[in-house]
Amino acid sequence: MWVASGVIMLCSWLSYVDRQTLAVLSPMILKDTGLTIAAYSDAVSAFSIAYMIANPLWGSLLDRIGLRLGMLLAVGIWSAASVAHAWVTGFAGFALARAVLGFGEGATFPGGLRTSRDSLPQDRQSRGMAIAYSGSTLGAIVTPLLVTPVALWLGWRAAFLITGGLGIAWLALWWAFSRPPWLVPSKRTVKLVLPSLAERRFWMLVVGMGLGGAPLGTVLTLSPVYLNRVLGLTQAQLGNTLWIPTLGWGLGYYFWGWIADRYVGDNPRPVRLYLLMGALGLPLAFVTATASRAGVFALFFWAMFVAVGFITVSLHVAARAYPGDQTGMVAGIGSGAWGLAQALVLPFYGRWFDLHWYTAAFVSMTIVPLVGLALWLTMAPAARHREIEVAAR
Repeated sequence: MWVASGVIMLCSWLSYVDRQTLAVLSPMILKDTGLTIAAYSDAVSAFSIAYMIANPLWGSLLDRIGLRLGMLLAVGIWSAASVAHAWVTGFAGFALARAVLGFGEGATFPGGLRTSRDSLPQDRQSRGMAIAYSGSTLGAIVTPLLVTPVALWLGWRAAFLITGGLGIAWLALWWAFSRPPWLVPSKRTVKLVLPSLAERRFWMLVVGMGLGGAPLGTVLTLSPVYLNRVLGLTQAQLGNTLWIPTLGWGLGYYFWGWIADRYVGDNPRPVRLYLLMGALGLPLAFVTATASRAGVFALFFWAMFVAVGFITVSLHVAARAYPGDQTGMVAGIGSGAWGLAQALVLPFYGRWFDLHWYTAAFVSMTIVPLVGLALWLTMAPAARHREIEVAAR
């Protein structure tokens, strides 16, 4: 029953190995290429913009053509883009490679949610989603341990060649297991269905996952730079320790997935849970007030743990609000919103880091989810009334 989710877990693992290689090796790459942190953040934003656009497109496409073919196309595209990083030399090359990588990886989260719907009963689907998505955490944990020794031995370009090769191996695995009895395709949409911006359920998912989950991406992208430039960790030390914050991310998927299945269910308005997650995210604001390395790692760990709560619960609520044959689109909306949030804030944070405005950056990272929470609360009551009206009809 869990095999299909396990294979997609390896896919999300691969996606984060590919995307995190640049972040993990950023101190080495910035030194070698002469890029500023602002240029580096802009290149990452190119990924986020492409990722934002691609997620709803891939989600709708997977609903229409099915998981088997759709995931083959997506992983093939992003594996080629990962390899291309080995030959770029400046901002334009990195931005283009990141954009193509982001476009291909836009299928990862829609594929994960769709797989859980196609292979699991309803009361286990959020846990199946947690398994599928937890590969991203494992990827972020393993990436420093995998690519740092390669980069120190053969150079950072060789690391991208290896990560691209892993994509080819996954394609063979997917071809073997993306069929019955492991995965039973459900009903497809008769035509390509795109999200409607006029619906409250759309905007609830956008603000809940995009703004609520924003610290996950910003901490993941900029924590290596902060740890290197402020706390003095070397590239080798980063390779041995960056798994610590991302462990909070992985544990968060399993914890919040269980919470969603056990306590949210079909409730379209879990207000108390959202308020709790908003309060739990406040400690991130105190990163620069923490002098010890252990304390900073703990705050990064906690920020990722809480951000995953917004992502998991928002997807759970939205998956119940949309028809089952539009599950891929639901995940695409959420992941696209998350990518948009990253594209908007990372350029500011990159420039603030160049100016050493670290406190402003981390306080802002704490405020963004609270803004998302406030917007979600204004939409949730009306959405609840809509659910009641739909049930009555």
